[in-house]
Amino acid sequence: MNFTQRASGMMKAFAIVLSLALPLMFAVSAADARVGGGSSYGSRGSRTFSAPPVTNTAPNAARPIDRTMTQPGRPNAGAPASGGFFNRPGMGMLGGLAAGFLGAGLLGMLFGGGLFGGLGGLSSIIGLVLQIGLIVLLVRFAMSWWQRRNAPAYAAGPAPTPGPAAAQANPRSGLGFGSASNAPPLEITPSDYEAFEHLLGNIQTAWSNEDVNTLHTLATPEMVSYFTEDLRANDARGVVNKVSNVKLLQGDLAEAWREGNTDYATVALRYSLIDKTVERAGGRVVEGGDQPQEVTDVWTFARRGGGKWELSAIQQT
Repeated sequence: MNFTQRASGMMKAFAIVLSLALPLMFAVSAADARVGGGSSYGSRGSRTFSAPPVTNTAPNAARPIDRTMTQPGRPNAGAPASGGFFNRPGMGMLGGLAAGFLGAGLLGMLFGGGLFGGLGGLSSIIGLVLQIGLIVLLVRFAMSWWQRRNAPAYAAGPAPTPGPAAAQANPRSGLGFGSASNAPPLEITPSDYEAFEHLLGNIQTAWSNEDVNTLHTLATPEMVSYFTEDLRANDARGVVNKVSNVKLLQGDLAEAWREGNTDYATVALRYSLIDKTVERAGGRVVEGGDQPQEVTDVWTFARRGGGKWELSAIQQT
């Protein structure tokens, strides 16, 4: 009897720890430091699901975009993606059912009801473990099936062959950008590179100040929606991410192209910055520090109708 009560108490304690740890883990993963830290999201038009070419600045392949409003075969279409483990893009009702299943089971354990019944003896505990395992297997199977059903084809078509004028173009801005790794069908001028560098610094500053209004002038509405999600996650944790001393060290063009009246340019950026996360109440540093660190990202910029460039996507390397 004592063994059964002790085992039941251990299972309840495990349920409490798990119920508290899961939200914290998901919140931390959704609120990485600096803009785009740890995540790849946004849209690159019809090339959203194709990896950009590697460059001297970013010799490793960029990670596939995992949060986007673009659906395969439908550039610039789709619904906003939400964060969280069970609310990934494409999960929909399936994710909600999985989360509800797990939440209901944990609450049942907390209040002594078990997942589907009581913990009246050792057999109930064994049954509970089997039930948990069964649910995990079913959820993993369902998630795997759903991801396969909605998985895009990550195959890019052959790149356009540049003309003689493009092959001779070797733009340098004098602002940290080197020669283009691929001669693009869309000409990128030194003033464009200057705009990219300014956007790098201005976006990081607006992020650090949690200035969503300014972010709306620097990035696409889709990107601002992701920034807002991450800023809210930081607020829920009671922290604020402070980024300063952003300096471009090296950059080069991966590819540039035009779709309709929209121009796209994907650029590899290596830059240094001071990146730290502090408590809102008191200012204690909880992540990062005052030492500069180097970061390499791949950013895609979009320009519609001959207007100004906006950040359209960020990919990690």
